[in-house]
Amino acid sequence: MGAGREQVRWWSMRPAQNLKPATYRCPLCGKHLPALSEHVLIAPEGDGSKRRHAHTACVLAARKAGRLPSREEWRRAQPRGPSAWERLRGRLARKG
Repeated sequence: MGAGREQVRWWSMRPAQNLKPATYRCPLCGKHLPALSEHVLIAPEGDGSKRRHAHTACVLAARKAGRLPSREEWRRAQPRGPSAWERLRGRLARKG
């Protein structure tokens, strides 16, 4: 999201339960989130200590643009390693 930070592979997202009158700043647009407004919590790679409050519309726009992939989306995009059968065939070929 910001310059100079390590590359985040995936994000966890969930609706926020804002039951206290606190004001937050959206990390995606930089604008304030009014107290008690509906918004989303985002956390890089599921690290709750680094969670941030963001506007729902900002999160939806970033997800549509591909900037906030979920863990499942990230895993599906990773190259697949050889299957167990392919690894076994490779071992047998090296022995024989």
